[in-house]
Amino acid sequence: MNKILLNGFLVLIICAVFINCANRGNPDGGPKDETPPVIIKSEPENFSTHFKGDEIRIYFDEYIKIKDIQKQLIISPPLKHQPNIKPLGGASKYISIKIFDTLQPNTTYAFNFGNSITDNNEGNPYPFYRYVLSTGSYIDSLTVTGNIVDAIKKQPETFVNVVLYEVDSTFTDSIVYKETPKYITNTLDSLTTFSIENIKAGKYMLLALKDANGDNKFQQKTDQIAFYKSFISVPTDSVYTLKLFSEELDFNPTRPKLISGEKIAFGYEGDYKNMAIKMRSETPEDFKYRITKDQKTDTLYYWYKPRLEVDSLLFKVSHTNLEKDFTVRISEQKRDSLEISSSPSGTIQFDEDFKIFAKTPFVSFDASKVILLDKDSLKINFTSTFDSLTNTYALKFNKTEDNKYNIQILPEAFTDFFDAKNDTIKVQFNTKRSSDYTDLRIILQNATLPLIVQLIDSKETVHYELYTTNENSVDFYNIKPGKYSIRTIFDANGNGKYDTGSYLKKRQPERVVNFEIDDDLRADWDMVQTIIFK
Repeated sequence: MNKILLNGFLVLIICAVFINCANRGNPDGGPKDETPPVIIKSEPENFSTHFKGDEIRIYFDEYIKIKDIQKQLIISPPLKHQPNIKPLGGASKYISIKIFDTLQPNTTYAFNFGNSITDNNEGNPYPFYRYVLSTGSYIDSLTVTGNIVDAIKKQPETFVNVVLYEVDSTFTDSIVYKETPKYITNTLDSLTTFSIENIKAGKYMLLALKDANGDNKFQQKTDQIAFYKSFISVPTDSVYTLKLFSEELDFNPTRPKLISGEKIAFGYEGDYKNMAIKMRSETPEDFKYRITKDQKTDTLYYWYKPRLEVDSLLFKVSHTNLEKDFTVRISEQKRDSLEISSSPSGTIQFDEDFKIFAKTPFVSFDASKVILLDKDSLKINFTSTFDSLTNTYALKFNKTEDNKYNIQILPEAFTDFFDAKNDTIKVQFNTKRSSDYTDLRIILQNATLPLIVQLIDSKETVHYELYTTNENSVDFYNIKPGKYSIRTIFDANGNGKYDTGSYLKKRQPERVVNFEIDDDLRADWDMVQTIIFK
C-alpha cells in the first residue's frame, strides 16, 4: 500500500514539473506592442547645415523595415538620380541614403518618408518622418499649404504631387513639360490637404500633378493637372485650393493602315470632329468612299470602292491647325461582310429608340420591309433617322407600358456599301409598367444658368442628364429605382457640355457641384429634392 502511494506521489510531482515547463514555453503574452521605432541619432543630425557629403544615416532603437519607398519617399527639391536607400527587402537598425547627385549650393533639401518606415515585428509606422539638411548656412523655413479637389468627381485621386516652380528670368509656361519643380510634396494615400515646407522666399507657380510615370513632369495624355490662377509670393498666409482635371488631348493622327479589303483605319488622339481625310492618289471615275467611326475606339474607317490595283495610296489628314500626309500600303484582303446588330435587347425604355447597326456602311434602307408589331399583333408606325458617321438607323415609335414588341426585318431591307443585303432578322423586346419607375423633381435655389444636371450612381457613372437654361426646377421621368446623387455643371460658355481646363490657355475647368439625394429612389414613389447653391 505504501509503495502504491509513493508511486502516485512521484507521478504527481512529474506532472507538475511538465505543466510548469509547458507554461514557461507558452506564456499568456501581454499587450500588443504599438510603439513606433525611436530614432537614436542621425549622421549628420537632422536640420544640419553646410552639408557636403554623399551619405545620410538614421539610426533606430530596434530593427526597422522600409515599404513602398517608391511611392512614399518624396525628395524636395527633386534629385535627378534616385538615391540608393537601404534596407530594401530586409531589416536593419539604420537607414542609409546614398546620394549620387551634385547638390545645389545654398539649398535646403527635405526627405519625406511618408509612412514607409515601420518596426520589423509589429509593423508600427514611424509616420511622416522628414529629414532636412542644407548645403548653405541656414535652413529655409517657409511653408505653402492648401487642399486638393477634383474638377468633376467627389473625391480627388491619392498620391498627388503638389509642386512649386520658381518664377525667375528663365521661367516659361513650358517648364512643366521639360523641367522638374523647385519644391515638391505629395498627398500620399489618404490626405487631400498638402503642405510644402522648407521653402525660401520668392515668387512661384503652384501646381498639382497626378503623375502617372513618376517623372515629375506633365504628360497631357496620362496626367491630371491643377494650377493656381496666378503666381504666388512666399511668405504667404493664404490657403490654396487646387482643382485637378484631365486636359482634352491635342489632336494627333496616328499612322493609318489597311485592316481588311478596301477598309483603312485612321486612328487619332483628341477631338475628331474637325478631322478631314482626303485621298491624294489618282482614282477612277466610279470611285466612291465613306467614312464611319468605330463605336468603341478613337478610329475613323475610310471605306472605298472599287478595288484599286496599286501598291499604296496617299492621304492628307487635316484638322483645325494641322495637316499631315500619309502613305498606306495596299494589299489584297478579304472584305468585311454585312453583319447587322441592334440595341436594346430585352427591355426598352419609354424614351429610347430602337437602333440598328452594321459592320459595313449602310447605303440604303427600305422601311416598307420592316414590320413592327405589339403584343396584340397590332402594327405600330415608326419613323427612322440615319447617322452616317456612326452608321446607325434609329427607329422612333410611341411605346405603351407593359407591352411586348416584335420587329421583323425582311430580306433586302438594308443594302451596304459593297452591295450586300440582309437576310431576315427578328427581334423581340418589351416595356415595363410605369409603376416600375420613379420620377424626380429637382428644385434649384441660387443656381447660375445654364446648367447641366446629371443623376450619377455610386461609381459616378452618368445615367440621366437634363439641360436647363431658364427654369428653377428640372424633372426626371421614368427613372430606374436605385441610389443616385446629383452632379451639376455650370455651362459657362453655353455649349451644352462640360468643358475641362487647359494649362497653357490658363483656363480652369467649368464649375461642378455635387449633391446627395435625401433617400434612395423607389419604384412607384415620386420625390422632390431641393438643392441650394452657395
